Amino acid sequence: MFGGWTLDECEVELRVGGAYRYLWHGPDNAAMGMRGVYREIVPGERIVNTQTFDDPWYESEAVGTLVLTEQDGKTTATNTVRYASKDIRDAVLKSPMEHGVAAGYNALDDLLAHLQIR
Repeated sequence: MFGGWTLDECEVELRVGGAYRYLWHGPDNAAMGMRGVYREIVPGERIVNTQTFDDPWYESEAVGTLVLTEQDGKTTATNTVRYASKDIRDAVLKSPMEHGVAAGYNALDDLLAHLQIR
């Protein structure tokens, strides 16, 4: 749990054409669901997927691209999300979504630090 939100559903079929679905619950009985389809997967390098919210607050789907690069034994993850228009992108940037994404990455950092992956 982070920021008062818990991830209660996580279904992932990690293959090109496979689907995923996440469902979070937050304060005041809030719920946020998201789903998409994997368009491209290059193991250890790149994942491209569509992103659609159950309760959409912007038009059309977004496309996310996660790129992993390794240098000197450390991996950097760069996640780019493309929206259908600049106006949609700007609206997303004004939303509080940045805080939830940051909390998720912070939790991942903590988990990886405790796993001591070598």
